[in-house]
Amino acid sequence: MTKTIENFLQYAVIDTQSDETSGQAPSTEGQHNLAKLLTEQLSQMGADEITYDKEHCYVYASVPASAGCENAPVLGFIAHMDTSPAVTGAGVKPRIVEQYDGEDILLNEDKNIVLRTADFPEIKRLKGQDLIVTDGTTLLGADDKAGVAEIMAMAEHLLTHPEVKHGKIRLGFTPDEEIGEGTDHFNVELFGADFAFTVDGGELGELEHETFNAAGARLIVHGRSVHPGSAKGKMINSILVAQEFQSLLPVFQNPMYTEGYEGFFHLDGISGNVEETTAEYIIRDHDRALFEEKKELFLKCVQFLNLKYGEGTLEAVITDSYYNMKEVLVPYGHLMENAAAALKELGAEPKVNPIRGGTDGARLSYMGLPCPNLCTGGANYHSRFEYACVQSMEKVTELLIKLAVRYGEISR
Repeated sequence: MTKTIENFLQYAVIDTQSDETSGQAPSTEGQHNLAKLLTEQLSQMGADEITYDKEHCYVYASVPASAGCENAPVLGFIAHMDTSPAVTGAGVKPRIVEQYDGEDILLNEDKNIVLRTADFPEIKRLKGQDLIVTDGTTLLGADDKAGVAEIMAMAEHLLTHPEVKHGKIRLGFTPDEEIGEGTDHFNVELFGADFAFTVDGGELGELEHETFNAAGARLIVHGRSVHPGSAKGKMINSILVAQEFQSLLPVFQNPMYTEGYEGFFHLDGISGNVEETTAEYIIRDHDRALFEEKKELFLKCVQFLNLKYGEGTLEAVITDSYYNMKEVLVPYGHLMENAAAALKELGAEPKVNPIRGGTDGARLSYMGLPCPNLCTGGANYHSRFEYACVQSMEKVTELLIKLAVRYGEISR
């Protein structure tokens, strides 16, 4: 078993699920367990400049430049330690399906949980390779512990193979990416890289330098509760008004119907009663102008229903989360070019696609650290049907090593 896979299987069983309701940083204490382990392993492998931010749960470290490569640009690699709140990350039981046969995978016989090719036909492309799956009761955590494992394996390889020449490499591991807070306390100055890659993508070959423009919106509907027997002309049922608001949004600008560069409004959660209902939305679009139009439409729907039911019936607060990192990555085209060239050397076809989501790299790019995104070899993220391909993960580790070598040959 390679170091990449050994790392991943060790990290996957640590519960690092983040929690968007906690109000803490990090949002869960479990993330410290992985941070502490990484800190220990970095020390054992001989990494330099190790910093463990015990308050906010960030880990930084360096692989020193090879002799003669001290003037190369400082290259960073970043991955996040937390897993999504969408599916539990407690009690993860990873197992390897060797030489996958291209058919359905029985994840859990007792619960009859099956990863069906009819639901996920793209998995058939991995026939003959080895897959890491769960028992179907949890997510796997390849998002982004696969990235963490690959970066750690790359670092150990460089530290134990001095014949591989490279410039200074900075490593960064962040908490709470899944709840949009992964860079809230990231110290760009301390990190000290000229540019970096997040290792947080999907299947082998994926390269990404475009994200959504993103906002979160909270809608609060104030109703009026009256006994239903005498409610005519008096009751305002906030639940029904919230439903009416949803009906005003474009039906097909919904995640269920969109792909590629198409944006959406996503109702992510709703709770309430007759008196008050709260609905949580996310608003996304790659195009900045269309993004602003979506936010404006959201507010116009609020205004329309306030005219109908009375001013103050609906309140909305929209908060921008991050912007499309492509806008600041244009001068750094060499990052994508070198990544694509390295993938081709590994026999993998580069697939440049827009991220239908965000990464730490989106905010980091606007914080002064240009940071496109690399693949990890995982798939079906945020799902109990998540899986990762062993051979793809191993190639991603090779990709990181090749990029370290490529940038070691450049003088600043």
